[in-house]
Amino acid sequence: MYFDQFEQNQVFELKPVHITKELMLSFAKVYDPNKLHMDEKFGKTTRYGQIIAPGVMCFMLVWAQFIRQDIFGEQFGGALSTSIEWHHPVFAGDTLTSTATVTEKTQRNKYNGLIEITYDVYNQHGVHVMTDVTRSVILRDVK
Repeated sequence: MYFDQFEQNQVFELKPVHITKELMLSFAKVYDPNKLHMDEKFGKTTRYGQIIAPGVMCFMLVWAQFIRQDIFGEQFGGALSTSIEWHHPVFAGDTLTSTATVTEKTQRNKYNGLIEITYDVYNQHGVHVMTDVTRSVILRDVK
């Protein structure tokens, strides 16, 4: 989609993602080797009572669903910034559902603009687990 085709408060429903223990462990091993994500004995001693999924992994799975839906298409000029807030832990076996809402639209020049998308992510119990705000450069239709 071109920048001018986006509308303020436009909402996109994303396909659910399932969090497996294997995925958590393999991601954590390479990108976030924190004991909280990998060491089950340690996880039992925490307030969560078990290991939790790496937050960045959860966001990347949501982002991948957004990209797979090809909403930006070839007009995507790159992400400018992202800000993630984690509200509740994600565990092995959780299924995450997400909405992506256009929360800001700013024209930069005649060639592109910034689209701010807020991702609200919930687990299968309806608990709000994460919010992400990503600003991306989107091309304008300058024909």
